Amino acid sequence: MATAVPAERDAVARALTDPRTDLIAVGVGPARAAAATATALTTAALEGAPYGLVVSTGIGGGFVPHAPVGSLVVADEITAADLGAETPDGFLPVTELGFGTVTHRPPEALVREVAAATGARVGAVLTVSTVTGTAASAARLLQRHPTALAEAMEGFGVAEAAAAHRTPVLELRAVSNPVGPRDRAAWRIGDALAALTEGFGKLAPVLESWHPHDR
Repeated sequence: MATAVPAERDAVARALTDPRTDLIAVGVGPARAAAATATALTTAALEGAPYGLVVSTGIGGGFVPHAPVGSLVVADEITAADLGAETPDGFLPVTELGFGTVTHRPPEALVREVAAATGARVGAVLTVSTVTGTAASAARLLQRHPTALAEAMEGFGVAEAAAAHRTPVLELRAVSNPVGPRDRAAWRIGDALAALTEGFGKLAPVLESWHPHDR
């Protein structure tokens, strides 16, 4: 199962032909992504045909210079970057408050195979509820998450739902804009969608041959 917003959904759909794959547009943000993913997983389980893998995909911002516009990023960790609390000493993730989790890790073997097949860069993909809009905010995120390559708004919600169903998760993003100062003129959504389509064309054989026990 893959999740995407409409334009991204069309790009992914052109590359997915396996009838066992369901493509769902979940909308924007972690809450909607979690709700839609959980609904799909629950429905499939009740019908006796549970999913073996959940893929969260779409476009997102890339941290320059490591993930330039038009590149692909596959997550080796899916992290909620703003789930926690502000303190006088800085941001504390929810885990340091003594509860919850902020990170889900896709299967290492699958991440390696996806990177090899698609040429995607491997690193953390951050989930944010507010898109980063300044250089200072981008720098703070990188300070807290030095392996981050990209940010988006849905991956952690998808991963939370998948974890509740004990289903492995993967996140693949095509970079449409740099993380930092908000400049719509610098966005290259068409280039990102083209990269996403090409990436999924190469990814499809990997997904078709992968099994959940291949961790």
